[in-house]
Amino acid sequence: MLAYILRRLAATVPVMAFVALFVFSLLYIAPGDPAAVIAGDQASPQDVERIRASLGLDRPFLVRFGAWLWDVLHGDLGTSIFTNLPVSHMIAQRIEPTLVLMVLTLLLSVSVAVPAGVLAAARQGSWVDRAVMLASVFGFSVPVFVVGYLLAYVFALTLGWLPVQGYTPLATGLWPCVRSLILPALALGAIYAALIARTTRAAMLEVLAQDYVRTARAKGLGPPAVLFVHALKNAAVPIATVIGIGIALLIGGAVVTESVFAIPGVGRLVVDAILRRDYPVIQGVVLMFSFVYVLVNLAVDLLYTVLDPRIRY
Repeated sequence: MLAYILRRLAATVPVMAFVALFVFSLLYIAPGDPAAVIAGDQASPQDVERIRASLGLDRPFLVRFGAWLWDVLHGDLGTSIFTNLPVSHMIAQRIEPTLVLMVLTLLLSVSVAVPAGVLAAARQGSWVDRAVMLASVFGFSVPVFVVGYLLAYVFALTLGWLPVQGYTPLATGLWPCVRSLILPALALGAIYAALIARTTRAAMLEVLAQDYVRTARAKGLGPPAVLFVHALKNAAVPIATVIGIGIALLIGGAVVTESVFAIPGVGRLVVDAILRRDYPVIQGVVLMFSFVYVLVNLAVDLLYTVLDPRIRY
């Protein structure tokens, strides 16, 4: 077990090195001279050269990448071009709303989608199964911003139950904070829950057809014990996989959701940075999200050995 964990940890090193190289190259993938784009049309040649020097564009690529990577390894993600603040400080100021939103979305999606998928598999062909699949198709088909606007119109503007936009800090209390993020979490979790529900149903249908499930029923076990103790446990590997992969949906959807609901999170920060061509901020946020996604996939790989001890790579 320890050797497997060490191998998986070692495998993340080249992945993160490639991710770091790609993130650093974002500055040079963009069309045109980044310094000229940042300086604007009215800038003088001296202004462009000054920006080029501040970005390190006057040095060789590998030298710049090595210096940037060395700073990243020491916790320095660079300095914003427009605010002149450390990127790590700007991310730290915005991380709470994004983190709370993603955790709330994850809890809502999993707690609704997994039981719905299990119930749909247990009642295959019934109206319950059709309703779950219809809701899943709806969740896949409608964009996040459309769902967000619909929820805001119904529950905020029409009924007045929840706030339309904004974020209440966690320091003011758990319920005020959660209340301000219910609508964004529901909008963001629509696609995520649909993906989990469909995967859960498919995995459960395969497991329910196995001989040991029929044996459990023959022994007199009730439907809840058969479904949630025997069947769901053996269907957990693909479900855990799709939950881990779905983190990418949450990361990408957070950018849109925070813009729709005016949440001052990291997603909103990267949108503002893209509009202003603030490359150090873009690089820092993308690198952070990539690192989180790699860690989530590592955690899912390690979870496989807990769910199914036969799995060893």
